[in-house]
Amino acid sequence: MRINFSKIGGTPGTFRYADEGLSIVGTLLKKDRHLVELVAEIEGEVRLECDRCGESFPEKINIPLKLFLTDLPQRISDNLDTIEFLDGEIDIGEILESEINSFRSSYQYCPGCRESGKEIDIEF
Repeated sequence: MRINFSKIGGTPGTFRYADEGLSIVGTLLKKDRHLVELVAEIEGEVRLECDRCGESFPEKINIPLKLFLTDLPQRISDNLDTIEFLDGEIDIGEILESEINSFRSSYQYCPGCRESGKEIDIEF
């Protein structure tokens, strides 16, 4: 789902996008000519790999999201919650994929490992 920056107005516009058992629902609000605020929620189920035992398991997710979107290049020191869309179109599917990949990259434990109560080996 792609939305042109010029189509977003000064009042919140809603959107909904679903892909592979996940959905992102929220609003887009133009803050200035080149900046849009996205407030949304990602819901659904993803398959994760347990970082302890290596087993694959399903996990229901509900992730609140607040991002700023721009169609101009940003400096590194600018807000890290800003995503650039330099072609003038916001790609909601790309945002969903990026956020899910970020979620998957954090430590995840299957229900068995979470409930085992065993200490996790940490090497320093």
